[in-house]
Amino acid sequence: MTARVSPYAFVIINAALLVGCLQIGLLGHRAAGLFYWLMIAAVLCSNGIWHAWASYKSRTYSPGVVTGLLIYLPMTVVGYVHFLRAGEAPTGMAIVAGSVGGSHHFWSALYHRKTQG
Repeated sequence: MTARVSPYAFVIINAALLVGCLQIGLLGHRAAGLFYWLMIAAVLCSNGIWHAWASYKSRTYSPGVVTGLLIYLPMTVVGYVHFLRAGEAPTGMAIVAGSVGGSHHFWSALYHRKTQG
């Protein structure tokens, strides 16, 4: 079970992520910007965890595992804790953003199953 991403799709996916991050920055310090930050952080964190799982299962290096575990996982944990403790993010907002962002791999698996099967 190896799901490969074509170089074209890789460029599109990462370009979209960068545009999304830029848009979040442009929203500034508002509720919408905070929600999207929490959501993107959850996407990046879950992606890092997925790469770690893929490396473990395949016993090979999965690109993204180092960045995911050393940068995105701690960034997400520290960010969520900070915004929740500071009262800037309501608990409900954090749960919804984390659920939406963390569900990325569920949707990705459905897409890959549909395109490969």
